Amino acid sequence: VQLQASGGGLVQAGGSLRLSCAASGLTFSRYAIGWFRQAPGKEREFAAFISWNGGRTYYADSAKGRFTISRDNAKNTVYLQMNSLKPEDTAVYSCAADLYGSSSRMTEYNYWGQGTLVTVSS
Repeated sequence: VQLQASGGGLVQAGGSLRLSCAASGLTFSRYAIGWFRQAPGKEREFAAFISWNGGRTYYADSAKGRFTISRDNAKNTVYLQMNSLKPEDTAVYSCAADLYGSSSRMTEYNYWGQGTLVTVSS
């Protein structure tokens, strides 16, 4: 199983980025996907969740109204559209898969990918 996050980069505050999480080696349509992030010197935290069929999404309070998670099961890919970025959004963003999951708890996730770095300058 592989989960590959991409789309990170350097952006000014107020800008936007779209992250992608491409999956292989699993029946993607059965897996909920979570995005998590880890800022320098801090613990990893939950950012966004989408259910296996895309019918349910939820976000960390810090992401609500700015981030949108979506998925394309035909492409085995989940996206995280991030708008109005702030310096405090600077982190390594990773995606993870949870079979028919519904949780924001990291321990519930079966598979993890390597992250992509998002840097927001002030």
